[in-house]
Amino acid sequence: MDARFAQRIEGAVSLVAAVILAAAVAFAVGRFTDSLVTIGGAAAASLSIALLAQRSITAEERELSLAPFAAGEIEFEEVEELILTDADQLIEERKAADELVLDDVLGKLGEDSRVVRLFDPAAMPTPGQLKARIDRHLGQTQAAAPDASAALHDALAELRLSLK
Repeated sequence: MDARFAQRIEGAVSLVAAVILAAAVAFAVGRFTDSLVTIGGAAAASLSIALLAQRSITAEERELSLAPFAAGEIEFEEVEELILTDADQLIEERKAADELVLDDVLGKLGEDSRVVRLFDPAAMPTPGQLKARIDRHLGQTQAAAPDASAALHDALAELRLSLK
């Protein structure tokens, strides 16, 4: 930022502060008297006093001394690969009998399996197919969704069996 621009901003802020103080003094004097001459005089006097007080205050040059600092050298140890072992994992979390961990590698999916492979390029529909699905969905009337909880339970049970 340019120094002249910063000084202009500081001068404008000082002037606004002095005007606010003068308005507050004028309001306070106006509560005691109805004379506009008295109110205006009080406002002008407080404005001039505030501006003189602000100009009399100067900023000091500050020197921030820093202690000398020497950066030490850091030694790096080359590691080929970091591999987590069973000791690094929480064993207590894996002891649950009815637990399905989705990080496990699946063997082979059955033909009637409802498990979806996410981000499989072969299974991704084309933009035209997506548009057709959306149009078909928007064209349907609102009907009650079938209860597929039993089918989901069966699919999860089949998945658990395939992991053992």
